[in-house]
Amino acid sequence: MKTNIYNKVLAGAFSYLLLLTSYFFMTSCEGGDLYGIDSPDWISAKADSIAAEKAKNQGGDDVIEGLEEDVYTVGATDYSTGWWAVFSKYYQIPEGGKWIAQFNLHINPNASNTYKNFALIICNDADRGSNKEYGAIRYDYQPSGNSEWGDYIDRSLATSTLEFATDTDSGVDQLGGKVTLTIDRTGGGLIVTMTNGKVTKTYTQTSPLVNLNDDQSNTTIRAFLVPEGSFIDFIGSTIEPIGGFTSKEDKQPLSMTLNGVPKKVLQGTTLEDAFANVTATVQFEQEVSATIKATDLTFQAVPDMNSLGKKTLVAAYAKTYKGEGANPVIASAEFEVVDKMYTSLGATDNSTGWWGAHSENIKVRPKETFVSTFTNYTSGANNWNNFVVVLCRADNTEFAVVRADNYGWGAGYENNPNLILSGGQADWRTWLSAMDGAKVNVAVTNNGDNTADVQAVMHGNDGNIYTQEYKGIIIDSEDFYFRYTVDGCHLEFDTVIGADDNSTGWWGAHSDDFNVPVGKTVSTRIKNFTNGANNWNNFVVVLTSDGAAEYAVVRADNYGWGASYENNPNLTTSGGQADWGAWLSAMDDATVTVSVTNNGGSADVRCVMVGNDGQTYYQDYLGISPISDDLWFRFTVDGCHLVFE
Repeated sequence: MKTNIYNKVLAGAFSYLLLLTSYFFMTSCEGGDLYGIDSPDWISAKADSIAAEKAKNQGGDDVIEGLEEDVYTVGATDYSTGWWAVFSKYYQIPEGGKWIAQFNLHINPNASNTYKNFALIICNDADRGSNKEYGAIRYDYQPSGNSEWGDYIDRSLATSTLEFATDTDSGVDQLGGKVTLTIDRTGGGLIVTMTNGKVTKTYTQTSPLVNLNDDQSNTTIRAFLVPEGSFIDFIGSTIEPIGGFTSKEDKQPLSMTLNGVPKKVLQGTTLEDAFANVTATVQFEQEVSATIKATDLTFQAVPDMNSLGKKTLVAAYAKTYKGEGANPVIASAEFEVVDKMYTSLGATDNSTGWWGAHSENIKVRPKETFVSTFTNYTSGANNWNNFVVVLCRADNTEFAVVRADNYGWGAGYENNPNLILSGGQADWRTWLSAMDGAKVNVAVTNNGDNTADVQAVMHGNDGNIYTQEYKGIIIDSEDFYFRYTVDGCHLEFDTVIGADDNSTGWWGAHSDDFNVPVGKTVSTRIKNFTNGANNWNNFVVVLTSDGAAEYAVVRADNYGWGASYENNPNLTTSGGQADWGAWLSAMDDATVTVSVTNNGGSADVRCVMVGNDGQTYYQDYLGISPISDDLWFRFTVDGCHLVFE
């Protein structure tokens, strides 16, 4: 329950925001969780013109009997909507029934890919998230591509008057305009027709559909639309969707929730910049919702944006569904103002002395290599004023201590006839100067034979690459850890993949590639930050051959695909989480260790996720095959960002 003081703060903010409503302009909205409405000013005109559209018969189709007004927009009108980002309403088609929908499909004039249109998703009669899909049929038709997919969709049954050889062919613009979509189950099978009067795609299946409903007496299916790089202005439907039809009548806002509020904001960032990618889901009358952009919201930070610490973001929206002035709805969320967005070790002025700061110990198992990345900053006084690696047992008993500058000590280092060093640098003065701001990759390997190797690859501020190796250090392979310490330097674990406001879309950012030799495991650790919208808005691991051809793509949430994943009888996964809601909430600022093993012919991916709730979650993908000896992996993102540790 909120405190009285907090209620007074919100009430004050509410009063202040009421004064601002007279300055609001007409809004533009973005696709929402179930469906989005992007152009309220378009709705009235479109609704008023439905009868005229039918009479004019623009698409060459007959007047559709029973077509009811259903006026809303799916997807962002700036064509920025990515795949699986927004969805239309759900439409239920009973056995023996028929569904006809009409909508205007808007194709980006600059689209260079044939798949930048829409896909029809057909599933069982269950809500999204728990449904079972028959498959997808996209409007473009590419027999050698992926314009239809799903376990219950036979691609040989699809035809079109426009065929694409590749997904970069020209002609995607021909798919735009008023589209009539029909799903016909009256004949006992499934006939799907998509046409705009110029391009007609059909899918004709005469055999009955397999019933995927848990209740076998229920033979109803559901259908919904998903745009990609396009948007849809819905016109009408012959079947009332779940949630009801959307009419042209205006609707008052009832409540609001905020989406994508960053957990951390860097000190000095303006209110406008910090929350530029925040959206709000507004619930209107008649069970209609819309996702509102940050530019159409009014924000206030309580108490301020200047000082460090926990803050409250208060947001207001004061417009009707069609963009007229209305009494505002208020929502709030917590965030923190910080002085840096990543983990550091040592004082930033390089004043921390020898052994004055330590990272936590990291376990390295036999045949495993642990890779970490950081930026090294030095006082520049001496060669040893740089990062230091400590090799030890779980109880901190030391095997060896090795520095960046070809020097070390300890029981596993001194008087070791098998120890091999890379020999240091040719010009120590140049190296020391280059180490201030150097990007360092350190690989610590447990060879499994009671020896360990440490390799440091240092990308200097002068553009040169410097390497330091220590091979054959004596350890106990069954009880082996390492950590970092400093001496007149500090380390910043600041390698970030994806925008720190979690706005980077699917496949929008990638890490470097990590090589995994046969018989070895390579591990690395990241901080995972998510927008929390969906289970898949977390880290993604891509397995490739030399960073090129994909074996498989696996996500944090027990889902994957690819030639070595699909139809693989030997694949075993850990099965996901017992409570997906709790897991998703815990994944924002979760510490994740990802380990990839090359078994020679197959690969294993193991993910250990320590959530912000202190709980440990696991996700495994074992037996991904076939895999050649050439195995690499990298990370990509989707509505999240990753910080390497």
